[in-house]
Formats: sequence, structure tokens, C-alpha cells
Amino acid sequence: MARFLTEEDVRQLLPMDEALEQVEACFRALGTGQARNQPRRRIRMPGGMMHVMSAGDRGLGVFGHKVYTTTRQGAKFLVTLYSTADGRPLAVLEAGLLGAIRTGAASGIATKYLANPDAAVLGVLGTGKQSPTQIQAVCAVRPIEQVLVYSRNVERREAFAAEMTDSLGIPVTAAGSAQAAVASADVVAAITASKQPVLAGAWLKPGAHVNAAGNNMLTEQEVDTDVFRRAWLVATDSLEGAKIECGDLLAAVDPGIVQWEDVVEIGHVVAGRHPVDRPADAITVYESQGIAAEDLYAAVHVLRKAEAQGIGTELPF
Repeated sequence: MARFLTEEDVRQLLPMDEALEQVEACFRALGTGQARNQPRRRIRMPGGMMHVMSAGDRGLGVFGHKVYTTTRQGAKFLVTLYSTADGRPLAVLEAGLLGAIRTGAASGIATKYLANPDAAVLGVLGTGKQSPTQIQAVCAVRPIEQVLVYSRNVERREAFAAEMTDSLGIPVTAAGSAQAAVASADVVAAITASKQPVLAGAWLKPGAHVNAAGNNMLTEQEVDTDVFRRAWLVATDSLEGAKIECGDLLAAVDPGIVQWEDVVEIGHVVAGRHPVDRPADAITVYESQGIAAEDLYAAVHVLRKAEAQGIGTELPF
């Protein structure tokens, strides 16, 4: 029978270290062709949007899709898993937290493969629900000694910095401006809901790695085109998906700053098809749109642990 798992079940069963392992395995499977990913599609209605994204993996023996809605009342997420052998539904998972964890883990794996090994300072733009997992993941793969965070609300960024300091056990400081959060950073995470660029390429120090993870709408930007003009390497999770929803890259492709054929899929890096031997002063960029294959790997891992531990509710089908 299929199993239903709640947000609290996911919180219990998907710690960041395991999420990093699963997302790295996901990228490797995409890079070798074991996994297949279908870009996000959207349906607009007067009250909001429905977003649908799908993936499958022959090694896991699982198909899956994530469906979520965005309205004025917020966002609701579900992931559904099916057997590739006989089509049986395997599980339905509440997936708001799962999405935040795997998004952070994707940035963590990109940082693992693209950032300088001795990166010690992390700059974060954004203090929303997905910001903690960005910080947790980067701190898990690099020897981060200091985190600088910025968002427009002074009280929010100071409270966030205090919460994350207590959580991580390393100094997390509220910066007075976006530039101040970024200027000394070895790794930068942009994880905002902004429709206009919040990160300027001119602010980046030589050798910085950027994870741009807050935007997946073609008409919106989170980083300016100078970020790409200065970049030695630009990577993304899905080139097919980026072409239809990455406003950051479109803004750089249109004037010829970036050529699509030069953008590297992170799966090819992880699978060894595109080795990266970065100069120490090179700037690298990872454009994270968020893909269904990441949800698939995270959800299958959660399901297997839930089955082993007897967690969740059996569904009547």
C-alpha cells in the first residue's frame, strides 16, 4: 500500500547530511543518463498558479512528480512516487520542507564541486524560509568560519543572524547592506523572492562562488549580468529547464554575455564528464532552478527510511 508522509515526518527523516548524499547521487545519475528529468510546467488561473515537475530513475525504479500551488494564501507542495515496474503508487509526501532541504543540498553539492576548497566566509542574501538550509549545506561541505546575512528588514536579519548563530555554533552576522554581506565572501548564496537583481557582479571578490537559488521565473532576475560577465564557469541543474525559466541567464544570453552552449549541467561535473580545475581567483556561478529529480531522490530516501521505521500512514490504494 502507498504511504502518506507529513512535513514532520520529512523533518525527522531527512537531515542535511543525508540530503547532500541524495542530491549528489541525483546529479550523478542525471550526468550518466540513469535519471530523466522533465522541466516545470505552469498553469495560470486568476487566483494563482499550479506548477508540475516530473522525473524518473531506472536505478531507483521510481517515477515521481511534484505538484504545488501558489496563491495569495501561500504555497502547498506534494510529491507523489510510483513504481516503474507496475505503476503502483508508492507514496504521497507533503513537500514544502523537502523542497527547502533539497534546494539547500543542491547548493551544497555545487559548492563542493565548484568553490575553492578553503572557502571560509559565506555571504547570504535573503533570510526567508529557504535561507537556513542554504547555510547548513554550505557549512557541511566547506570550512565556513563566518556567515554574513542581509535582508531589507533590519529586525528580521538581526533575529535570523542570532538564530543561526545558536544553531550552527559559528558567528552569523547581520550585514548593513547586500554589498557588505558579499564583498568578503568566498561563497555567496542568493535566496530571495526579488524580481530585480539583488546581487551585483562588481561586488564579488576574485575566487568567489555564487549559488543563485531564489529565482525560477523567466521574466525575473536575482543577479545582474555582471555576475556572468565575470564568471569563469556557469553551471545549472538543468539546461533544458534553464532555457524556459531562468531569468538570470536569459538576461545574460540575450546580449551575448553568455552562450547557452557554454553553460554546464552540474550533473556532468559530478559524473566526471566535465572536470573542473578552477584557478584560485576564478568566479563560478551555479544557477539553481530546482528540479524534480532532486525531489525524487530525496523523497525515495525518506520513504525507504519511513518503511524501515514504520513511520507514516497507509493509504487505501
